[in-house]
Order: sequence, then C-alpha cells, then structure tokens
Amino acid sequence: MKLEEQTCSTNIGATPLSGRQVDGLLAQVTGWFLSGREIRREFRLKDFRQAMELVNAVASLADEQGHHPDVHISYNRVTLVLTTHAIEGLSMNDFILAARINLLPNIVMTGKAA
Repeated sequence: MKLEEQTCSTNIGATPLSGRQVDGLLAQVTGWFLSGREIRREFRLKDFRQAMELVNAVASLADEQGHHPDVHISYNRVTLVLTTHAIEGLSMNDFILAARINLLPNIVMTGKAA
C-alpha cells in the first residue's frame, strides 16, 4: 500500500525508524529532505493567501490524521517540519503525513477544496 493511502497510527512503537528505513521512505516522499531527526519541505506559492490556504489544508489533514507538523510561514513560503516528538525521531507517521501533504499543493494552487 502506498504511503499516501495509509493512515497515521497512535501505536507508533517505542523507537525511531532506523537510518535504512528512513532512507527507503524518504525516497517515496518527493520534495522532503532529512534534517537531523526531522524531515522538511518548503513550498513556494503564488502569494500569502495561497500560502494560508495550504496551511489550512495541512492543518485539517493533520487533525484528521492525529499527527501535526511544525509550520513556518513567510509571506508566500511555507516550511513544514515533521518528526515524532514522543520518540525523539522519525516514525512511519511522519512519512505517511508527508506523502498525504504532497497531494495538497496542486489542489490548493488550482483553487479546489482540499
């Protein structure tokens, strides 16, 4: 099953993913890069309004999945950071949410509801 077809789990286990697991999953989430114990992605949108539409779409998805990114906004740039704070590292939830977020920008940029 593809990452974007999965649902974040509350039962994530007690340990972070291994480096090998992270490398394999990172290859499946285009645009995201590893930064220490986090994955990050920056989106550049048309303007502030579109940036906020993306943030709102991400917030809705994050609440639905029960897993929330750190969000940084600077006019038309949105940077999302995913990590699982409870285990101080990366979990499957981070990659599932990243894959699902990757489906949002095209929807937001075309003006369609997420």
